[in-house]
Amino acid sequence: MTGMQETTHYRVCPLCEATCGLAITTRGREVVSVRGDDDDVFSRGYICPKAAALKPLDADPDRLRRPLVRRNGRFEEVGWDEAFAEIHRRLPALQSQHGKEAVAVYLGNPSAHHLGLQLYARVLLRALGTPNVFSASTVDQMPKHVSAGLMFGTPLTIPVPDLDRTQFLLMLGANPLVSNGSLMTAPDVRGRLRGIRARGGTIVVVDPNRTQTAEVADLHLAIRPGTDAFLLFALVHVIVAERLARMGRLAEHTAGLDTVAELAREFSPEAVAPACGIDAGVIRRLARDLAAAESAAVYGRIGTCTQEFGTLASWLIDVLNVLTGNLDRPGGAMFAKAAVGAANTHGTPGTGKGFRTGRRHSRIAHAPEVLGEFPAACLAEEIETPGAGRVRALVTIAGNPVLSTPNGARLARALESLDFMVSFDIYLNETTRHAHVILPGVSPLEQAHYDIALRQLAVRNVATYSRPVFDPTPDERPDWESLLRVAGIALGQPADADLAALDDFVVGQQIDGLLRGAGSPIAGRESAEILAALAPRRGPERLLDLLLRTGPYGDAMGTQPGLTLATLEAQPHGVDLGALEPRIPEALRTPSGKIELAPPQIVADVPRLRKALGRSRPGYVLIGRRQLRSNNSWMHNLEMLVRGRERCTLQVHPDDATRLGLTDGATARVRSRAGLLEAPVEVTPAIMPGVVSLPHGWGHDVPGVRQRVAVRHAGVNANLVADETAYDPLSGNAVLCGIPVEIEAAAAEADERARA
Repeated sequence: MTGMQETTHYRVCPLCEATCGLAITTRGREVVSVRGDDDDVFSRGYICPKAAALKPLDADPDRLRRPLVRRNGRFEEVGWDEAFAEIHRRLPALQSQHGKEAVAVYLGNPSAHHLGLQLYARVLLRALGTPNVFSASTVDQMPKHVSAGLMFGTPLTIPVPDLDRTQFLLMLGANPLVSNGSLMTAPDVRGRLRGIRARGGTIVVVDPNRTQTAEVADLHLAIRPGTDAFLLFALVHVIVAERLARMGRLAEHTAGLDTVAELAREFSPEAVAPACGIDAGVIRRLARDLAAAESAAVYGRIGTCTQEFGTLASWLIDVLNVLTGNLDRPGGAMFAKAAVGAANTHGTPGTGKGFRTGRRHSRIAHAPEVLGEFPAACLAEEIETPGAGRVRALVTIAGNPVLSTPNGARLARALESLDFMVSFDIYLNETTRHAHVILPGVSPLEQAHYDIALRQLAVRNVATYSRPVFDPTPDERPDWESLLRVAGIALGQPADADLAALDDFVVGQQIDGLLRGAGSPIAGRESAEILAALAPRRGPERLLDLLLRTGPYGDAMGTQPGLTLATLEAQPHGVDLGALEPRIPEALRTPSGKIELAPPQIVADVPRLRKALGRSRPGYVLIGRRQLRSNNSWMHNLEMLVRGRERCTLQVHPDDATRLGLTDGATARVRSRAGLLEAPVEVTPAIMPGVVSLPHGWGHDVPGVRQRVAVRHAGVNANLVADETAYDPLSGNAVLCGIPVEIEAAAAEADERARA
C-alpha cells in the first residue's frame, strides 16, 4: 500500500435530496478522504456530515455482498445462480396458482437516489403485472404529487421556491436546514437562507416545533399539528376579501378562481384561530405581508403532507402562490426544467391528458390508486385478509416498511405469514429478515450515479453524471442486473436467461416509445439507427444517454448541438443549465391548458375540512422530526452518524412534563389506538405545549437483524403508535403528524416517585 498513488474522483452524493458534489480521494481500493467539490456547479463545495459516511458504508462488514436464502429459519449465503434458481422455483408457481395480484411490490426512498433502481425497477413492475404496488411515497409526499398533478397536469410538475432570488419565504412543516431540502433540491440551504436575509428579505416558519430552520427565521409561528390547511385557507380568505390578489399574467392561464374564493369564505382568520392556535390578527398580518412582498414563495413539506388534510394543504400552498402572482416568476415558486425524465418536457407543450387517480381500488379498504400505487398503510391488511386477490408474496426494493410505515408491529407479523418474499437490499434489517431471498446491490461508490427524479425539483437547472469510484468485486452484482433477471423470470424466462438480450429488449421498448411520441425529437427515425448510436454502452448508462439526448437540452441523437452522456462524462463537476425560468403555459399538461385552481376532487374534499373546524382537540398529539445524520433507517449502522448523545428521544414541553410527572432522561410510555412504545424523555421549550415529538426510522431492537452498530443504538420505532387506518383519502398518505396519544411515566419511574 505504501507509495500507491492517490486519485481524486468527482461525484454527487446519493444520500439525500441536496445532491452535493463530492471530491473523493482514494489510494487503491481505500477511501482516503471525502470533501466538498468546490467546483461543483450546484453545491460549490458544500456538504453535510452524511457525505463522509460513504467511506464506512462502502467498507461496512454488515453490508451484504452475496445473496442470502432463508432455509429452515436461517439465512445461508449462496451464489447468484442459486439465488435466482430459488426465485425461479417459487415465484412463477405462486403467480400461476394465485394470479399476478398475489405478488405485491414495495419501493423504498433510496430508489430515488439510485440510477439503476430508478430505471429498472419499473421494468420489474411491468413484468410482474401486479396492481398491488406500494411505496414510501404514501408515508412522505404523495399529497404534493396529487395536488400538483390535478393543478398542473403531471405529478412532478411541483413548484419549488426560487431561494436565490426571493424576498419573502413562507415555510410550513419544513426543516430544510436538517433535511437539506425535500421536494426541493437545494444544496447549502443555510447559505441560501442567509442570502434572503442579506438582501433584506423575510423568512417565516410555521411549525409545532422550534426547529433549526425556525431558529434562523424572522418569525416562527407554532401551529397545532394537522391544522395547516385551516391557516392556509385563512390566508386565502384575507387575500380575496381584502382584494390583495395580484395574479398578473397568470390570470389568463388560470381557471377556478371564483370557486376558490367561495370556498375560502368560511375560513376567516377568526374562524380558524381556535383550531390552529395562531392569533387571527397574526394571520391577517401574514396574509398582507405575503401579498405585498416584492417576490414571495410558499413552501410546505413533510409536516403538511403527513396529516389528514395533506392534499388540501399541498393544494392551498400553490393556490397562494398563484393568487399573489408569485407562481412561475423569478423570486417566486418556479418549475425546474430537468435534462432527463420530466413529463412536462415531452408531448405537446401547454396541454395534455391531465392527471387521474382511482383507476382501481385496494381490495380491503377500497382505497383509490394514486400514481399506480395503493397506500402503504394498507399493505398489512392485504396480506392478512383471506380471499381472492390476497397478497401472498412480496418484493421489497431498497425499503424498510416495518420501520417506515404505520403500525410496524402489525406489518412485521403479516410479513412473516407470506408464502414468499424477495428483497433487494444491502442489509439484513427489520424488514428483510422476513425475506426468503435477499439480493444485495453494490456500494454507492461502485456504481454510476445520475439524479433523474431530484433534478426535476431543483432550485437551479443542472446536470451531473458520476462515474463509479471503484469496480465491484467478482462476488457482487449491480441492482439493475438482478432486477432484470427477476423480471425475466416473471416473464417466463429461465433463471439464466441472456442478460444482454433482456437489456436490449428494455432499451428497444424505450426507443420505440420515443419514435412514436408526439413532439419527440427522434420521431420517425429507425430503431436500429438509434440503437447503434448508443453503442457500446449497456445497462443504466445506455438508457441515461438515450434520455439525455432526447431531452429538452439533448442533441436529438446527433442532429443538433446538445447534451449527451459523453458531454457529462467530460465535465465531472456538472453542467450548469441556468437559473429557473418562467414555464407557463408551456409546462402545463392539463386538458384545458390552464392552471386548474379548483380541481373537482379537491373541491369535494373541502366539506371534510370544514366539518373538522368545530371538532374537539385531543389532549396530546405526536409528530415526527427530521435529523441531519439520519435521513433513512439504514444510515444507523454507520458509527459516525449515530455516535454521541441519544437522538431518539421524546421531546416534551416543560409544562407538559410537569403535568405528566416526566423528567429529562426518564422514560415515558406513549399509547395510541395502534400500539404502545416507551422512549427516553427530552424536556425542551422548543416543542409546542400539547405536542410531543419522536424521530422516525429507529427501532432496531428486534431479533434477526444483522446490523451491529444499529442494534447498539436501537432507539424506538415511532410508527408502532401510527394508526394504519388513518390516511388522507385523496392521496392515501399516512397520517404521521398529529397522532392522538396518551402519555404517562413508564412503570419504573412511576414506582420511584411513589416510593419518594
